[in-house]
Amino acid sequence: MKFAVIVFPGSNCDVDMFHAVQDELGEEVEYVWHDADDLSEFDGILLPGGFSYGDYLRSGAIAHLSKVMSEVKKAAQAGKPVLGVCNGFQILLESGLLPGAMLRNKDLKFVCKPAQLKVENNETMFSSLYSKGEKVTIPVAHGEGNYYCDEATLQQLQANQQIVFTYTDNFNGSLESIAGIVNEQGNVLGMMPHPERAVDELLGSADGLKLFQSIVKQWRESHVVNA
Repeated sequence: MKFAVIVFPGSNCDVDMFHAVQDELGEEVEYVWHDADDLSEFDGILLPGGFSYGDYLRSGAIAHLSKVMSEVKKAAQAGKPVLGVCNGFQILLESGLLPGAMLRNKDLKFVCKPAQLKVENNETMFSSLYSKGEKVTIPVAHGEGNYYCDEATLQQLQANQQIVFTYTDNFNGSLESIAGIVNEQGNVLGMMPHPERAVDELLGSADGLKLFQSIVKQWRESHVVNA
């Protein structure tokens, strides 16, 4: 399976994402600059964390206008897995690939720490190797991770089981403790915690590795690859 790590001016977690895929997952991966106009050679798209365009206007507001995002939308429409982490999640929200918006953390402070998450839905291509209700430790590092949506959208997320991860300690004020959601089709995941920073026990946790392994498992099964 071949992944693209999309790099925007101001991305700073792209190397972490690349390492997670190449060295821990053992799959092929390339950096792709934000002005790329073709992602057809890639099987999965990864939008890393950071401060794209300095978070000017608001987080992800400028990045979602980048040329590459039209290609990311094409990949999503084609059913390819698209993962946006932290700033990548914010970009997915700004682009309309996922519903809702991000507010400042409830205490108006940047939070950087290991966070415990609960797996709410393990029937997605991103979470199939977890158990429903499983508690996992994934680090967070954000100042605008307070997820918000209107009541109608929340009801839709709940009815469609689009809430994949929640915080056990809602430190940032997110609606319903939401940490990660998928689109209705289930192939676009946005999450504020950083699974790429939890792929080896040396980093303090390897709980994020199963997310990437779940993606590969689904891809291999859909492509009948035995490896």
